[in-house]
Order: sequence, then structure tokens, then C-alpha cells
Amino acid sequence: MAPSDPVVLVTGATGFVGAVLTKQLVDAGTDVRIFRRDDSSLARLGTYAERVDHAVGDLRQARSLYEAMRGIDRVYHVAAKVSFARGDRAAVRRVNADGTAHVVNAALEAGVDRLVHTSSIAALGRPPEPDGLIDETTEWQGLPHRSAYARSKRRAELEVHRGIAEGLDAPLVNPSLVFGVGEPGTNTRRIVDAVRSGWLLAVPPGGTNVVDVRDVAAGLRAAMHRGETGRRYFLGGENRSWKTLATVLAEEFGVRPPRYTVPPSLLNVGGALAEGVAAITRTQPVLARTTARTAARTYRYDNSRARTELGCTFRPFEETARHIADALSDEVPNA
Repeated sequence: MAPSDPVVLVTGATGFVGAVLTKQLVDAGTDVRIFRRDDSSLARLGTYAERVDHAVGDLRQARSLYEAMRGIDRVYHVAAKVSFARGDRAAVRRVNADGTAHVVNAALEAGVDRLVHTSSIAALGRPPEPDGLIDETTEWQGLPHRSAYARSKRRAELEVHRGIAEGLDAPLVNPSLVFGVGEPGTNTRRIVDAVRSGWLLAVPPGGTNVVDVRDVAAGLRAAMHRGETGRRYFLGGENRSWKTLATVLAEEFGVRPPRYTVPPSLLNVGGALAEGVAAITRTQPVLARTTARTAARTYRYDNSRARTELGCTFRPFEETARHIADALSDEVPNA
């Protein structure tokens, strides 16, 4: 490694997107340091955990970030807490919003050359017309039904812009619903396992945009090299209905696809009941009310900016589903 080569810090490197990004960076010959908690599982990184430098700390502890960024040239801020449980609202805010503020402050203090911030589809606005396309310029509305997670990611973006005003060089990316192999009980793996179990009989009536985790990681790297400071880039592949997504997954796993669509009213009731059970059992709700409300609607997104300005390409969902099915072919699906 030449002395002039940049040293990169990845927050959230042990997570779903961060692990794939870290592997891509290492494969490209990049000198990587990961920032992780002392109790973080290294399972997603596998042997790559031995090929990176480790900085142990917590986003909520500013001092650990200052230490982690010593000698760092570039930062990929990927770490976040994804939860829609009512009891996690404060934790979501502390990690996503306050944690990003700590990352920005540490990056400014360390004088890093550039930071790429990973936001979310949840931080984008909603179109005034039901059939309107959503892109990076769609205005945010702080409506009551927006989830605590969405609000935390919006606040995190404002922290990044505050850092930019203080001299930070930072583009932002907004991934859509990310699909990949993942681990049981986490992220979209819960959807995958529900479908491949063969017991999923009904799906929500709405739709959203989906993207392959490998394409998100590639988009982050493209934003680092070609993204404009302060500019958002929506990283999303295809706009699909929930029924189509479930059908494609079912076909790849060789199981019967869901036959019914859940009415929005029943979906909302199910979300309320699921949150009640989760509160009693102190677990993540299978379906939160904010998620139920969103899943009942169809949102369509435009990825033109990422394709034209960053040169991003996105796999069709059929290819993603096939990759997931191949990877999980030897595992027993959850009942």
C-alpha cells in the first residue's frame, strides 16, 4: 500500500450494508479501518474481519469517534439503528441523529478529506399527488404519521448539512428497501423468511422501491468518488408492488406465493395488535403501525440522478431473489 493511498473508516461495518461495503473496499485494495462496538458480531465480515483495522467504540460516545478518526482520510458513515418499535424511539434518535452529529464533529476535528453519509428512503419527502414520483428534491413534510426512524434520519441529514456549512465535504445517499442474504430476524431477511416458509398467505396492497445490497455498496463508493458535496443520491432499483416482490421470491424458493391482499383497515389493526404484543414481550413488533400505514400505500421513486451523475447500475429484483435463494438453499426456513 503506497503512503499516498487514502485510509478509509467505515462505521456500521458489521451491519447488513456496511459488511458488504467493507468487503468491496478490501477487495479493491483499500486500507480499511472499521468502527464497531465491543460486542458487535463479526459474522457478516467473516475472514474479512482479519483484513481490516478495528476501532472499538460507540456512536453515542463522541470521544471514541475522535480516536477512531486519527489518520483517516475518508469516512463512510453507514451505522444506524433501524427500529419501528415505540419503545426504541429514544434509542433510534440517539444513534441516528445524535450519533451522526458526533461523526460529523469528529470528521471536522480530524480534517478528513470526505465523508459519505448513508441516509434512507425514509428521509425523503412524499409527493403531493398520489401517483407522483419521489426523488431527491421531493420536499420533506413533518407529518404526524412519519415514523421516529424517518425523523431521526432526517435530523441526521441536517447534521451533515450543518457540518458542510462548517467545511465538511460530504455527499449523501438514500438507499431504498435493501434486499440481500442478511441474517435471520433482521432487515428484509424477515420478509424473505416469511415468504420461503410457504405460510405467508397475504401481503399489503401497496408497493415501494427495492435495491440489492451489493448495488448500495457500489453506490456508496461511487458517491465517494463522484458525488457532489451536499447533494443527495437516491440508491434504488425497481418500483414493485408487495405482491410482485413476494411472488418473485416464492418462485425462486419453489413455494406457493401469497394469494390474498390485506385490506388497509385490517393492516392497521394488525399493526396495533403487533405493537401491543411487542410491548408486553419486549420484542420487536412483527408489524409496526407506521410500517403498516406505509405498506398500504404505493410509493414510486426516480433513480435518474444516481444513474446519470454517479454511473450507478441496479440489478433487477429477479437477480437479487435468485442470489438470496441460492445462498439460503442449504438452510432450513423459519416456521
